[in-house]
Amino acid sequence: MLNVGKLAGYTLFVTGASRGIGKEIALKAARDGANVVIAAKTAEPHPKLPGTIYTAAEEIVKAGGKCLPCVVDVRSEEAVQGAVDQAVKEFGGIDIVVNNASAISLTGTLQTPMKVYDLMNQINTRGTYLCSRVCLPHLIKSKQAGRDPHILNISPPLNMNPIWFKGHTAYTIAKYGMSMCVLGMADELRDEGIAVNALWPRTAIHTAAMDMIGGDDIAGQCRKPSIMSDAAYAILIKGANSGTGQFLIDDDVLKKEGITNFDQYAIDPGRNLIPDFFLDSAEEAYENSLKERGGKSNTETGGSVQSVFDRISDSLNSDLVNNVGGVYKFVLSEPDEIWILDLKNGEGSINQCDGDADVTMTVKGQDFSSMFKGDLNATQAFMQGKLKIEGNMGLAMKLEKVMKAAQSGSSTSRGGVSNTMQKVEKMINSNLVKEVGAVYQFVLKGNYGGKWVIDLKNGDGSLKKGSSDEPDVTMELASEDFVKMFTGELNSTQAFMQGKLKINGNMGLAMKLEKVIKSLTSAKL
Repeated sequence: MLNVGKLAGYTLFVTGASRGIGKEIALKAARDGANVVIAAKTAEPHPKLPGTIYTAAEEIVKAGGKCLPCVVDVRSEEAVQGAVDQAVKEFGGIDIVVNNASAISLTGTLQTPMKVYDLMNQINTRGTYLCSRVCLPHLIKSKQAGRDPHILNISPPLNMNPIWFKGHTAYTIAKYGMSMCVLGMADELRDEGIAVNALWPRTAIHTAAMDMIGGDDIAGQCRKPSIMSDAAYAILIKGANSGTGQFLIDDDVLKKEGITNFDQYAIDPGRNLIPDFFLDSAEEAYENSLKERGGKSNTETGGSVQSVFDRISDSLNSDLVNNVGGVYKFVLSEPDEIWILDLKNGEGSINQCDGDADVTMTVKGQDFSSMFKGDLNATQAFMQGKLKIEGNMGLAMKLEKVMKAAQSGSSTSRGGVSNTMQKVEKMINSNLVKEVGAVYQFVLKGNYGGKWVIDLKNGDGSLKKGSSDEPDVTMELASEDFVKMFTGELNSTQAFMQGKLKINGNMGLAMKLEKVIKSLTSAKL
């Protein structure tokens, strides 16, 4: 959305504006020539999150605005009052308050200590009320001076559906407190000519904090913060004329402004977006996905739990372990099973057993299967109460990497590496050992790679996942090419000449593998 200059000379007091949505709203206003007060805590660089109030101030000045960076903890009345006093002294008043600062912990009642409960409620609800209250005398003066004062809270509609409470009651109470400020203050200040509204995103918004929680893969399922800043700008330039006491959604606001191309706000246009909390459309999206699949049940589309864990097994490798670094426990119902997925040690492992974990996920078997096939978004499942999560939420969000690996693994020719190895193992016998006489080490690359040993030298032969101390031949190739090679879709000699297959060791024994492959494919592997 293009800037039209209507906020030139206005002063905005924006909380939590050192990064993310708050900073984007501040920059949008600055392009009109507005004065911006950054009220945030980050004065020193965060070890993982970029940006401070001072680096944000530099960007605001470069964008065309004036800026007063203030170190403010919105829980402190003294700090908020001090920042407001500085702003009035610097810019002559305050016209707009954007309550963006917020704290989040998506944890159940037993997992939320009172310290965390208090933090969320003090920042979200109390901080919003406090900043609005301290700025209010200046907003009244702004109206008296002929301007359009506004309080805009970045908070959701007050949706009383229990699914938005039961997994994270404390967070919902704190966030809804911000929205209740909108409900009450809008009516209270209507006669004063001060608009009070809420703005909330339809989808997850990509920020540095989101990357830290969910990893780089989460970005493609998010929209850019600019969709929120454009929507905020559209609301603020109309002042009280845009209405008051409204709970607005970003893309709905922009549709009314004539914007129809929302790919411009997507990080990865075309990908499914994660719906944000507190919106009925999140439930609707799930129902629509069922309709698009022809009304098939999760069991039909997801496959059995065992087959899903087979695909996950295919995906295990040291790279995945390095990227994830967590142990997951899946407590399944229908069937009643417990599985441990270790993505923290070695090359990863998966076992049907109980044990300690960094994250525990409780879910029905059919929903679990659909999640790992890609038919059910894990975030939607969590928000709808289908998936219960206990433990490290950051690691929980990293599970998306595993789901991607399992989904790509499931499309591999003839059922994936694990299925292929199982069929190869059935064909191994003492006659094949006498004919070949070699130990083959396979190093499979890709999301569902790993190391496997086919021993056609000792006893009746054997196959195992792992490494051999003294292989006669080591073969390195993509997992997909391995499956194609052992199902006859890819000639091993061609694969070698094309650079798809790397061979180290006894070349004579390497060539004998072609005989093994032929005998296996002729047996209709």
